[in-house]
Amino acid sequence: MSSKTHYPAYQPIPTTTVVTMDNPALTRSTNSADDIDNAGAGAIPSTCSSQQLMPSSDSDSVDDTERQRQNSTTINCAPGARRCITRSQWFTVGVLCFVNLINYMDRFTIAGVLDAIQSDFHMPDDDAGLLQTVFVISYMVCAPIFGYMGDRYSRRWIMAIGVFLWSTTTLLGSFMKDSGWFMLFRALVGVGEASYSTIAPTIISDLFVHDMRSKMLAVFYFAIPVGSGFGYIVGSETAKLAGDWRWALRVTPALGIAAVALIMLIKDPERGESEGSHNLSHTTYTEDVKYLVKNRSFMLSTAGFTCVAFVAGALAWWGPKFIYLGLKMQPGNENLEQNDVSFKFGAITMIAGIIGVPLGSILSTKLVKNFPTADPLICAFGLILSVPLMTGAMIIVSQNTISTYILIFFGQLSLNMNWAIVADMLLYVVVPTRRSTAEAFQILISHALGDAGSPFLVGVLSEAIKKHLRTTVHRASEFISSGALESLSLTVAETINSTIANATTIPSTTTEVLTTTESIVSSTPMTLHGLSAHEDTDLTKFEALQYALFSTSFVEVIGGIFFLITAAFIISDKNKASQAIRGHQAVPNHAPVNIDEIS
Repeated sequence: MSSKTHYPAYQPIPTTTVVTMDNPALTRSTNSADDIDNAGAGAIPSTCSSQQLMPSSDSDSVDDTERQRQNSTTINCAPGARRCITRSQWFTVGVLCFVNLINYMDRFTIAGVLDAIQSDFHMPDDDAGLLQTVFVISYMVCAPIFGYMGDRYSRRWIMAIGVFLWSTTTLLGSFMKDSGWFMLFRALVGVGEASYSTIAPTIISDLFVHDMRSKMLAVFYFAIPVGSGFGYIVGSETAKLAGDWRWALRVTPALGIAAVALIMLIKDPERGESEGSHNLSHTTYTEDVKYLVKNRSFMLSTAGFTCVAFVAGALAWWGPKFIYLGLKMQPGNENLEQNDVSFKFGAITMIAGIIGVPLGSILSTKLVKNFPTADPLICAFGLILSVPLMTGAMIIVSQNTISTYILIFFGQLSLNMNWAIVADMLLYVVVPTRRSTAEAFQILISHALGDAGSPFLVGVLSEAIKKHLRTTVHRASEFISSGALESLSLTVAETINSTIANATTIPSTTTEVLTTTESIVSSTPMTLHGLSAHEDTDLTKFEALQYALFSTSFVEVIGGIFFLITAAFIISDKNKASQAIRGHQAVPNHAPVNIDEIS
């Protein structure tokens, strides 16, 4: 990379001599090596793929002629220019972003009313964490299935059916009166969402290349924190207005049905269309998985993203409740309502996402030109920076409200810088016909080891710590009720009396000390002895959840290390994938070639 050859600047190709693809960036010469470097995030990553380029057929010429007719207005555009994007492309991206928004609204609506759900179903913390876990487990198990289908069948129909499924199951779940049935329907929601999340990013990658792909991915993933924030707000406010948390789950299903109709109107581009690789053939699923496992940048960035998912899942699920318990510890907040905390937490999440996701994409676009390893380094920086910010917020939440919210905002902002960059890295290190499989594979790993277990794990840790704290309080109660403390107080009183026995007068302060001691001894046994071994004070609940959430800080550090290691391989893997794509662009009468031989 240090001795990069300089090639002539891009020159538009006359429309009368060349058939243009849907994306104007493809008007570049296919023989220019500089296309790959300049494409940055747009170029497809290096791959040891076994994809084969099939000879062009007469139907290919007909398809290319139709594409030329539909997109002739974009032929003279410079690559990546915003004016080159067709209305069809804008509509497709808009619909995908809308569905992603309501997807995450639905996912975190429950977190906004979690306390009400726990009260209604009498759920302890570990069962409450299991609500999110069963959802994510079904989500990650179904992701590889939809990833396989997304590389081979109509992506539009798969997404439409999936969105209809999760909208229906969310609505039906809101009517369940039993916690077991409620968990079952939450699991079914994960099946529907898996169909959309594995496929949508690959459609964007087949529509755009160069910096425009990075920008569109930033817009797409921008919907994650914003949708999550809306979930907290819509959930808490709807429950407050309706007087029932169940109505909070009936908002997104209505939006989901509208999304199904919009999905049927979007364009489903050919796999690899934006890179000009129209004739890549499919390989077996086993070959796809073997290739992905050998792709070091993909595996390491997936490991780092798994840590992001672990932290984001735990904080998103338990954050509002933890902040609520912490703020109640402050004087004057005894009547604080969790709905108010959920609203503020959701607003902070949205603002942090509005700034953080584009910030990560902008930093990537600006820095990658001079620092090719910028993408994984930005992700590492964002994770490590959030450690002191989130840890500090957890420590001072019971002392200072404003400082807590400020630290949470900047902590979430640094985490949100990862979303679009991680997706972009995946797309430029994997060939087009394996991207849905790669998305599914990343979803499977990141959720299986990330947010599938983190809410449940934090809940289990919290309950274990509560048990320890209860035991400590109970033992103190038994100590007091046994009369040991009273005997100790009598000994102290006798010592004081013997000390002042020879004094001519007893100071008033000494009298007050004796009176206070007797008062404490007489009242303490009644207070502590009245506590059951299974009762928790607000302080016990707060401290247990605080200690449990400290585990996320260690996971963030591990994730940062994974991204730092990714930086050592990202350039070579990206170049190999780019070379594979360039060697398999559509060329008439081209003989089949094995991509494995190019690496």
